[in-house]
Parts: sequence; C-alpha cells; structure tokens
Amino acid sequence: MDITSFYNLTSDAVKGAARNSSTATISDEKNFNVFLDAAKNQINETNGYLQDQENEEIKFALGLTENTHDLAVAQAKAQTSLQYTVALRDRFLEAYREIMQMQI
Repeated sequence: MDITSFYNLTSDAVKGAARNSSTATISDEKNFNVFLDAAKNQINETNGYLQDQENEEIKFALGLTENTHDLAVAQAKAQTSLQYTVALRDRFLEAYREIMQMQI
C-alpha cells in the first residue's frame, strides 16, 4: 500500500508512517542486494571447487601426480559445495513458488 500521497495530511502519525515506509523500501533493497551478492559468491566458489577437482583429475590421469589425497580432498570439497549450492537453489525456488501462490 502506497501511503506517500498522505504527506499533505497534518497528522504526525501518518507522516511518520510515510517516512518509515519509504526507508523500509531502501533497507529491503539493500538486504536483497546483500543476499544476491552472497548467492553469486557461493556460485563462484562452487565453480572454483569444481575446476580444482577437474584439474586434480587431469593431473592424476596424465600421471603428473601420484598424490591421491589431493584428488580426494578436491573431490570432497567440490561435492560438498555443489550439494550445498543445490540445496540453496531448491530452497530459493520453494520460497519463490510460495510467494507466487500468495493471494494479494
């Protein structure tokens, strides 16, 4: 509900509610931007782990390294990070569907 048209009223309560409403929108935008940046960072981090895993697999396959520990660690990091990212995606889509089904 947009209450900015009530600015011409003399009631201090209505004016205060209008001011709070406009600042809440700015705060919500900042919160969303923080959330979006965190999601982007998570995706980039997951991609990095997947690339590290692929590089370790290539090194091992070519015989450049015999260290299976580094390969296992890279695979575990990539798998865990990917599972976490997929879980976040699923929760986000679930929340989106729930919001879209709300009656206004």
